[in-house]
Amino acid sequence: MAQRTALVTGGMSGLGRASAERLQADGLTVVTLDIAQGADLVVDITDADAVFAAAEKIGPVDVLVNSAGIIGPNAPLWEVSEQEWAATFAVNVNGTFNTIRAFLPGMRTAGWGRIVNFASMAGKDGNPNLSAYSASKAAVIALTKSLGKELATTGVLVNVVAPAVISTPMNDSTAPHVLAHITSLIPMRRIGRAEEVAELVAWLASDKVSFSTGAVYDISGGRATY
Repeated sequence: MAQRTALVTGGMSGLGRASAERLQADGLTVVTLDIAQGADLVVDITDADAVFAAAEKIGPVDVLVNSAGIIGPNAPLWEVSEQEWAATFAVNVNGTFNTIRAFLPGMRTAGWGRIVNFASMAGKDGNPNLSAYSASKAAVIALTKSLGKELATTGVLVNVVAPAVISTPMNDSTAPHVLAHITSLIPMRRIGRAEEVAELVAWLASDKVSFSTGAVYDISGGRATY
């Protein structure tokens, strides 16, 4: 089998970094794309032209992991500004849309590919004071469900991971009372570890998953109720 290549957005920290390291352990060549210095590709995923230029530069990839995301405003909906709402969707939804449009054609041509999108339990349940984040992650779930059906006979599988709260740098900016609330909802009574999520990503990025597409995989310590 030829060496496979994975592109991981947000690959310099948190779930993206853990996923990148886990895919490397499986023998994949991993390219990180992030706004943080040190990434293989320093690109803002909200800039469609820059994403397409990056795709031209590195060529086709076999696996796309859309991990880049922001938590957005910690506030009741009526206190969220239009700019904060738009910025959250720009990264979490438009960014995912941009990378898929840029890297999917190569997968379709090859007749094999794996796309793993990151959503959140917030996208299913809705977290109070995180309305923009919750709504954006619900959009990623719906996008994945639709795209999975569109690609079902192509050899390209697309699935979405919905973690509960995980110990990552992104949650450092979450208000302590919000973090305490969402942690209290987890029956295991602990937050998840990035490497636990990365194991699920590695499976979804492999040949081992073959009859699942457009699906939502909860990794929530028992929080998921549907």
